[in-house]
Amino acid sequence: MKATVVIPNLNGAGWLKDSIESIWAQTMQDFELIVVDNASTDESLEIARSYVGRPNYTLIENDRNTGFSYAVNQGIRAAKGEFVALFNNDAFAEPDWLEQLIAAAQQDERIFAVSSLMIRHYERELADDAGDYVTLLGFACKRGDGMKASRYTKPCRVFSACGGAALYRKSILDKIGLFDEHFFAYYEDVDISWRGNSLGYKNVYCPTARCYHICGATTGAVRYNPFKSIQSGRNSILLPYKNMPLLMFVLNLPFLTAGYLLKALMFRLRGFGPAYGQGFREALKVMGKLEKPRFRFKNLPNYLLIQLWLVVDTFRYAIYRVQRAFNIQ
Repeated sequence: MKATVVIPNLNGAGWLKDSIESIWAQTMQDFELIVVDNASTDESLEIARSYVGRPNYTLIENDRNTGFSYAVNQGIRAAKGEFVALFNNDAFAEPDWLEQLIAAAQQDERIFAVSSLMIRHYERELADDAGDYVTLLGFACKRGDGMKASRYTKPCRVFSACGGAALYRKSILDKIGLFDEHFFAYYEDVDISWRGNSLGYKNVYCPTARCYHICGATTGAVRYNPFKSIQSGRNSILLPYKNMPLLMFVLNLPFLTAGYLLKALMFRLRGFGPAYGQGFREALKVMGKLEKPRFRFKNLPNYLLIQLWLVVDTFRYAIYRVQRAFNIQ
């Protein structure tokens, strides 16, 4: 089987059916679909159950909300496909979405992840995500968020694929491990892409793999809310701590500290200071439980490339903030 599509679901009654139907309508039909339900209490669980019995369809029902990472790992472990595509329950794929992702991945066996062009569902001239990047300040950012989608028509290498609509090579997942379940939600896709970068694999962006995304429908956080603030405070600290070799972390610590202080101020001004602080405290408790990838001298060129990306993408983020401040799209 060529691919497995995994859709995690939590109370997605308003959009799950359309999301699933957009997958069934793909031009490339050599795939299976796995829906992982995280103890939904609305009608979405019945919607997911209504497909049981259809060929190449599996429903996994959890008795609690396990979080994104745990849920998609369940799907990946059950996957039979050569590639695994993750797809949000509030996203809707163009008919050739999966075909385009696979074609991009097959261009190079070192390609680990392929990121889609995610477009805002209700503002279809605007991009939601065209691949993710990380700055020296520890910010993980969505490339293209709120900018004209027409700006992002060229394929390129990116730091990270957005797990809301991304394809992963299963054989590489088997080598480097699955999503880190300490990242309950948010940043887990950047973490696994960073792991791939450190080991010399590539993450790329495919502009012809298009889908439409409601944005924050499951978490209720189009921008921020207490849940997202906790996760951001927590995982933005865990991300560089886990993935940077010790010397790299020490050298970047002044920039990271400045970024965390800036974020703390930002969350405080938005009324989510206590939630962000809770996430910070949770991060300190989790640090000792993280499985940090081993430093290897053979990966030194990869670490240096990542450091270069962090520097360049800090300027990218600054330019983006200026563009948004002046409403340049």
